[in-house]
This record gives sequence, structure tokens and C-alpha cells, in this order.
Amino acid sequence: MPAWRRRRIAWWLRGVALLAVLVHLPGRHAARSGGLVKVEQLPDRPVLLVGAAIVLGAVSVVVECEFRSAFSQIGFAAVLVGTIAAGAPFVLLSAMAAGDEPSVVRSVHPDHPDRVLTVTDVAFSIDPVHQLELVVGGGWSARHRVLGTWGEGNGPGSHQGAKWYGPDRIVVSSEAGVTSIDLAPVSGRPGTPHTTAR
Repeated sequence: MPAWRRRRIAWWLRGVALLAVLVHLPGRHAARSGGLVKVEQLPDRPVLLVGAAIVLGAVSVVVECEFRSAFSQIGFAAVLVGTIAAGAPFVLLSAMAAGDEPSVVRSVHPDHPDRVLTVTDVAFSIDPVHQLELVVGGGWSARHRVLGTWGEGNGPGSHQGAKWYGPDRIVVSSEAGVTSIDLAPVSGRPGTPHTTAR
């Protein structure tokens, strides 16, 4: 294959790799508190998109290079084995984490069906760590806001329960005390949490 054709194929592969990273970026940005729920759910796939970008980048280097000497062939084999050995644990752990869906408890506000309180166990160990989020709105305009994290070493003690209290308040019970979070009446934006010790 002529060198110009190898270079063209390599740059096409790099362009597709860059496109995969660019598709992932809006999802990563929407994963922050206040981001759009649908945008987070669709393109926030780091293992798939970033992994594909890395593989395409490596393939583009292989396609562009010409391995005629024995030294270049041995060097390429050594780099390939090292890359596979370094990337295999990451792929294995990512596949194991993707298989375990976190447990989510949803609680819809009795007077505002467009406000949903979610409690998700985000722990990677047997000790539970609960992240509370408020989803406001519906469809493509729904936004999620992180209210806090309760668990071992995070936040005010272990989470024991969360419920709606009145039209614009969420009450979270934990070992350390009771935390109340007031919401803005119209927008549903959470205010500063106030914790009362037991």
C-alpha cells in the first residue's frame, strides 16, 4: 500500500477517534449537578467512547507506520504487548462495574409530579454510600441536582431515609441527625442544607 494512502487512512481513523471524544464531552458535562438528565444518559459512556478513541488512535499509528526492519517489528510487538497488559485490568474492571446496576429508590413529590427525589447506592464496596439527587422537570428539559452524599466517611453519617416534607422541603435522616433542604418554589433549585444533630 502506498505511503500516502496509509497516511490518509490513519488520519481518517484519528478523526473518528476525535469525534468519539467530542460526543462523550456533553454527557460528561451534563453529569455535573444541574445538568440535563437525557444528555447525561445518552452520550456519557466513557468506557465505550473513550475506549474506542484510544483503540482507533493506536490502530492509526499502526496503519501509518511501515515495519520493514526486524528492530521495528520487535519494538512494535513489545509496545503492543505492554499496551494490552496495561489496558486489560481497566477493561475488566469497567466491564464488571457496568454489569452491576446501582440500586435507585425514587420518590415523586405528591403535589409536584415533575419533582422526583432519587436515592442511589453509589458505593463500590459492601458499605452503602447513598447519593441523593433531585430531578426537576420532564423529558429533555429535566435537570438533576445533587443534594448530598451520606455514608462511610462522606457526609453526615449513614443514610436512614429521605422524604418530602411540605410543598418545598426534603428531610433526610441519618445517624448524625436530620438534614432539611428547602427548594425554591418555582424552579425547585435546592438551597443550603441545614443539619440538626441528634
